[in-house]
Amino acid sequence: MATQTYPLFCIGNPLLDIQVYNGEAILKKYDLKANDAILAEEKHAPLYDELVKNYEVTYVAGGASQNAARGAAYILPPNSVVYAGCVGDDQLAEQLKAANKREGLHQVYQVKQGEKTGACGVIITGHNRSLVTTLRAAEKFDNAYLASPEVAPLVEAAKIFYVEGFFLTHGSDTVLEVSKKASEASKVFVLNLSAPFIPQFFGVQLQQVIPYCDIIIGNETEAEAWASANGLPNKDPVTVAKALATQPKANPARPRTVIITHGSQSTTVVTQDDPDNAKVFAVHALSDAEIVDTNGAGDAFAGGFLGGLVLGKSLEESVDAGHKMGSMCVQLVGPQYKWPKVHIL
Repeated sequence: MATQTYPLFCIGNPLLDIQVYNGEAILKKYDLKANDAILAEEKHAPLYDELVKNYEVTYVAGGASQNAARGAAYILPPNSVVYAGCVGDDQLAEQLKAANKREGLHQVYQVKQGEKTGACGVIITGHNRSLVTTLRAAEKFDNAYLASPEVAPLVEAAKIFYVEGFFLTHGSDTVLEVSKKASEASKVFVLNLSAPFIPQFFGVQLQQVIPYCDIIIGNETEAEAWASANGLPNKDPVTVAKALATQPKANPARPRTVIITHGSQSTTVVTQDDPDNAKVFAVHALSDAEIVDTNGAGDAFAGGFLGGLVLGKSLEESVDAGHKMGSMCVQLVGPQYKWPKVHIL
């Protein structure tokens, strides 16, 4: 039987979000910033049990790339998106599979026997979210898995690849290999910066993959972090997007596009072939009363944009789809999408 093929192939760290509200005391106790994303250190080890014990917890399927993949699958025809990552053989992984099935995302998890699926503590305070991730099985992803009989045909058939920056913390070899192959085959490779600590502390890995990136997505704090790490005195979104767009590129036939989101304010887009002509797209702002939870909003934007990309929509239409998905996401708990489905594109 012929293998089902999917135009969009996403790679990332599958995580189950453990989400709580009014977590000011937790932020203070663990010295966390209100709006940030970090990897858990040893001092954060008790955090997850403490959240479950002392707060009313909401469990939501998470992982940046997986959120975006579910967002893209939400607006695309069936059998459009496949996602790869590493999980344990536990109930957390089963919850992730159930969430993927609802949005129509096909996953090809590498399953590590005896390991725990990754988790992310999500501490909500007002309209801010602080993310503390323990990768567990996610960081044990084997590069060779992409060459396995189950996955290799899917990689070969894909037209667009999407990878979260978080994966660079442990899987930079995988990202480099996939991005190089995509570049050589004139396929589209999309990278999300994901968090300020990626350009701050994994700048070497990031700079290695940038030449193979056709599209780079980030938010204003990630853009500022990249600017600081690379000695840019001006850190506004237009300047940073231009600097990223004009970085050397392995496949010059497809000019790079850089997208910097800025919450409810605006989205800036700069292309390598016209770097002095930045496009700034307004965002339809919601009232405070309409905003339930900002966790996953950036991933939802990426999912909407990827959906437009797969469908061959214009840059403007794809950004608009991203805005609509982000708006939908912040009106729900966690990185989720409305059901029954809302027509986006």
